[in-house]
Amino acid sequence: MSFQNIYQGKKVLITGHTGFKGSWLAIWLKELGAEVYGYALPPYSEMDNFVTTKLVDHINHQEGDVRDGVKLKQYFQDIQPDFAFHLAAQPLVIMSYSDPVGTFDTNLMGTVNFWEAIRATPSVKAAVNVTTDKCYDNKEWVWGYRENDPMGGKDPYSASKGCSELITNSYLESFFKAEGSCNIASARAGNVIGGGDWAADRIIPDYFRAVRKGEKLEIRNPYATRPWQHVLEPLSGYLNLGAELWQRGKDFSGGWNFGPEDTSNYSVKELIDEMLLLDSNGGYYIPADTVKLHEAVLLKLDISKAVNYLKWKPVLSFKETVNFTLKGYIADMHETSDIYQSRLEQIQAYTQKGIIKGITWAQ
Repeated sequence: MSFQNIYQGKKVLITGHTGFKGSWLAIWLKELGAEVYGYALPPYSEMDNFVTTKLVDHINHQEGDVRDGVKLKQYFQDIQPDFAFHLAAQPLVIMSYSDPVGTFDTNLMGTVNFWEAIRATPSVKAAVNVTTDKCYDNKEWVWGYRENDPMGGKDPYSASKGCSELITNSYLESFFKAEGSCNIASARAGNVIGGGDWAADRIIPDYFRAVRKGEKLEIRNPYATRPWQHVLEPLSGYLNLGAELWQRGKDFSGGWNFGPEDTSNYSVKELIDEMLLLDSNGGYYIPADTVKLHEAVLLKLDISKAVNYLKWKPVLSFKETVNFTLKGYIADMHETSDIYQSRLEQIQAYTQKGIIKGITWAQ
């Protein structure tokens, strides 16, 4: 199906709209004609997508912490949204080792507070909790994880996201299966890249930070394989899922994977090598001996459910994913760029590719 016109004139509330994916989602929804409301902590830096796109001038922005359940619930009740997308989180594996308490508090109680706010706001008809592929109990096997595989996680971040999924399922079974209640789902995406992400300890932001300093990038896990995808790929899935929840209801509740095709998983080294084919300014080295915190080496998603039931599929090839990402960062680093317009142009280019492949994601 197409999600065109579904969001036109609707109130959509996004938690975490100052973050990387949340800000891109807010831009796309705004261009789909939605009245967008955001609730989030301040952005981390002046380079963040929320800041460089001047998103505060385009949507309704409310500063707030999802750990503050009373304030979040009041914001929902004040706005009376039609849709809600939960993207507020502590999103980094490495940071979860230095702040496990904050990670669990944000990613568990933030999820609880989100669903409690929706329970108290009957206007919300469709809601999606956005988690991660790392929510699965990763055995590092060669086939992709399906939505009914066990949740888990060795590091605090992955464990917290597995818990967020369990919380969501508990709320679905306990409160949202009744007829007339909000239709809810969770969305699990792979490693998302694209312009506007300047978070610490992520490979592509680290690459461009090294380029700006004229240094070579240190790659700590060169052979770790991930389901890399441009940010617009999972966002199209979230929007499609929200539209199906709105139109066709509880048949679309539960968990959904959004990732690349099975043959499109690449290692960190392969990702950077592909980047270097397009950008001669970069370089990298692999240290001989480093002390590493645990990060999964192999992780794949099975997207059959989304392909067959949502009629969603990835649009960009691996080369196109890297090219879209490079262009996004070039805009970020060009002082005279209109970053918001640059993001719109990428959304339009992505949408056009979807139309060519037979997916009607028209604006």
